[in-house]
Amino acid sequence: MNYIRVGAASPITKVSDINFNVKNIKHCIDDAFNEHCKLIVFPELAVTSYTCGDLFLQNQLLNRSIEALKDLCDYSKNKDMLIAVGAPLVFENCLYNCACIIFEGTILGIVPKSYIPNYSEFYEKRWFSEGIDIKDKTIDLYFQKDIAFGTNLIFSDGINKFGFEICEDLWVTIPPSSYLTLMGANIISNLSASNELVSKCTYRKSLIESQSARCMSAYIYASSGVFESTTDLLFSGHMMVSENGNTLAENKRFQRDNEVITALIDIDRLNNERLKNVTFRDNSKYTHFAVKEIKFSYADMSYGNFDRFIDKHPFVPSSEIERSERCREIFNIQSSALAKRMEHTGLKKAVIGISGGLDSTLALLATVKTFDMLNIPRKNILTITMPGFGTTDRTYNNALDLCRNLNTELREINIVEACLKHFEDIGHAVEKQDVTYENVQARERTQILMDIANKEAGLLIGTGDLSELALGWCTYNGDHMSMYSVNCSVPKTLVRYLVRYVADNEADEHTSKILIDILNTPVSPELLPKDKEGNITQKTEDIVGPYELHDFFLYHFIRYGATPEKILFLAENAFKHDYSKDTIKLWLDKFIKRFFTQQFKRSALPDGPKVGTISLSPRGDWRMPSDASYNLWMDI
Repeated sequence: MNYIRVGAASPITKVSDINFNVKNIKHCIDDAFNEHCKLIVFPELAVTSYTCGDLFLQNQLLNRSIEALKDLCDYSKNKDMLIAVGAPLVFENCLYNCACIIFEGTILGIVPKSYIPNYSEFYEKRWFSEGIDIKDKTIDLYFQKDIAFGTNLIFSDGINKFGFEICEDLWVTIPPSSYLTLMGANIISNLSASNELVSKCTYRKSLIESQSARCMSAYIYASSGVFESTTDLLFSGHMMVSENGNTLAENKRFQRDNEVITALIDIDRLNNERLKNVTFRDNSKYTHFAVKEIKFSYADMSYGNFDRFIDKHPFVPSSEIERSERCREIFNIQSSALAKRMEHTGLKKAVIGISGGLDSTLALLATVKTFDMLNIPRKNILTITMPGFGTTDRTYNNALDLCRNLNTELREINIVEACLKHFEDIGHAVEKQDVTYENVQARERTQILMDIANKEAGLLIGTGDLSELALGWCTYNGDHMSMYSVNCSVPKTLVRYLVRYVADNEADEHTSKILIDILNTPVSPELLPKDKEGNITQKTEDIVGPYELHDFFLYHFIRYGATPEKILFLAENAFKHDYSKDTIKLWLDKFIKRFFTQQFKRSALPDGPKVGTISLSPRGDWRMPSDASYNLWMDI
């Protein structure tokens, strides 16, 4: 699945006590090894400690530092783990603050710090030289010759490509990691010694997250801990692992023990982001140096327990505050987009079919918000309820109550007689309740809505959502068609929360009660007759499967180009307490078949606003041939 476990470490140190420091570095290496890490990153100058001051100019410290690297190389054998540790090294009569990259008994390469801070509390230039211009050099140590030395090094096992920078390098306008990622690195590590000031932690975290997002990479950050000298500064041992802007792991600062944090990185996800992002590829043309790739091979890529959090509902924020803000933002996008279309066409009326279901309710709420914004009377919203063979009293009454309470113009047009006449015209037995029986009703309703829109000089508002479009759960040239579709990029799992948001925040008490009852009504097209008790007999999720699964499949299929095997693997982890593997695979197969065979419907979609990262608009986000075969995707 192309996951790799990475770690950051902040060991207990004593300033300038290399023997003590190496002992604790080894403890952290053992902890990382036991956690199945394939990369462990230590702080800047971890071998000596960062706050040695003028002791960095003492040969005793520098010579023992090299011996410590030899000791760590020996200790790294049979660990099958890349180890990045900080140490001072002399190269061509200059002292450099370096990241030494060790693997299986060998130093693969050494990366000097590009930028040396010399302002405020920092005065590193007293001891260290900048390494920014060093490329394609080699350095000899007494135990190993011709070690690659420079800032253009990338360490690669073929899939995972590692780049390294040191502390201040991240804080400059264009960090070295920006160039390294453009040259192929997908995992960046920072060996740091960042002191603590009020609010600095917040800024540091935003810097790490934004750099990982900008570079579409993983970013591992390890900083010196509280055992550095406190003559003037305090260090906290802050550690983070971020992936494309999202924090996967972060420690509690100011710990007083050896500490290692780990996280699983999804390399497929990162590489897919880069594959889709054309500007990332274009930007790579402007790198000003050639990279030197140092190849190595892991013995295996086991990562231990799969402890990566997989969100069951990726379209829906888990935080109530964030979810409320997301809903408010979506309503603003929907209403502002519809307002633009109304103003552009010069129309002052809208037509919308109201069923008493979730989707038409959301479309109506967005339309009402739009008309209020434009100071157009709500009576200019023509809400049409069209009872048919399967309409239940519950949905019918909810539709009527909602429209009356929102003060729209309400019209009722029963479609039963028209559909019976149409069955007669096309020679279809009314007793044969097949797809023709259902689609006749959907097209009759759309014909009525289109004609009223023409007659009243209004804009027909579509109600279908993103999940229905993905599955093709709509009637071609029926509910599939409108003049503007406000819900077209809102997934079903999010529709519920949007309606709930209005019920809780923007509706009066009576309207809120109606909306809550609509939320509690089973999702159904109501195209088959109700039962003897007047209840819904046709429940959508019994036919096509749970929408929470389909939205999960859709998100990972479109957003990250995940293979069916990976989607199944992720779904098993996310829904392990809800569905069996066989059940998930059943509905995944259904999703794939429907997604491929129903593309012809999406190729003829009306306009509608994109509100999130996933859209199936044939004019923008998703351009797929209607005749593509799904066979490759069924081979799970």
